[in-house]
Amino acid sequence: MAKEKGRKLIAQNKKARHDYHILDTYECGLVLMGTEVKSLRQGRASLADGFVHIDGHEAWLHNVHVPEYSQGTWTNHSARRKRKLLLHRAEIDKLESKSQETGHTIVPLALYFKDGRAKVEIALAKGKKEYDKRQTLREKQDRREADRAMSAARRRQRA
Repeated sequence: MAKEKGRKLIAQNKKARHDYHILDTYECGLVLMGTEVKSLRQGRASLADGFVHIDGHEAWLHNVHVPEYSQGTWTNHSARRKRKLLLHRAEIDKLESKSQETGHTIVPLALYFKDGRAKVEIALAKGKKEYDKRQTLREKQDRREADRAMSAARRRQRA
C-alpha cells in the first residue's frame, strides 16, 4: 500500500473561531487506539465541545467525539474518552502558563491526517464578548457583499 501524502481534513471547529480570538496555534499528534484511527479514517468526528486541559505537564484533549468503529468488537473505544496530545515540553509549559491567565483557554480547531498520521490543530484563545461576535459577523457580511459586487462588475465587464 502506498504511503499517504498531504493533509486530509476530518473535522473542523468553526464555532471556535466565532467564539474566541485565536492568539496562537499549535499542531500536535494524538495518542489513539486502533479502532479510533479506523473511525477517523471514515471521516467521523466532532470537535464541537472539545477543549484541552494540561494536567501534570501533559496535555489532554477532552470531550472530542470519535464514534465507535462499526466493525469493532470488545476492543472498541469509548466515544468521548480523553486523549493524550503529543507536544514538546516547552510548548506544554508555554500553553500551561498562558492558559492560567484570566479568560484564556485552549481549544481544538481541526482534526486531520497529515502524511498518514492523525494530528490536531489546537489554539490558545481568549473568549470574545457578545459585541465582538456581532462585529465579526458584520465584517464577514460586508466582505461577502463586496466580493459579490466585484464579481458582478467583472461579469458585466466581460460581456
